[in-house]
Amino acid sequence: MKRCVVGIRRPDAPEPAAKSSDVPTVWFPSMPTLAAVLSEDNRALLRLIHNQRPPSLTALAELTGRQVPNLSRTLRMMESYGLVTLKKSAREIAPVALATRFKILID
Repeated sequence: MKRCVVGIRRPDAPEPAAKSSDVPTVWFPSMPTLAAVLSEDNRALLRLIHNQRPPSLTALAELTGRQVPNLSRTLRMMESYGLVTLKKSAREIAPVALATRFKILID
């Protein structure tokens, strides 16, 4: 599992020039947004997905004790930041964690 470098940047700010391997690959618009998306619960959810590899949102709901709609909402938000993918098959959606370790850059 690759480490994900994240940063904070206003939506109207210019894209920073690539200077090193520590250029963020995921950008958040503010510190509160970063804190909400990478909360302790959400990071635990990413680790669970990575370690258990649930085949569906229903299986993940059983592992976590959360409701499927609640998980779906959280995972779609995380998908929009590139932290998970939701692989769709004929009848199921399987979550795949793309990162479980994070390096946060704040200027």
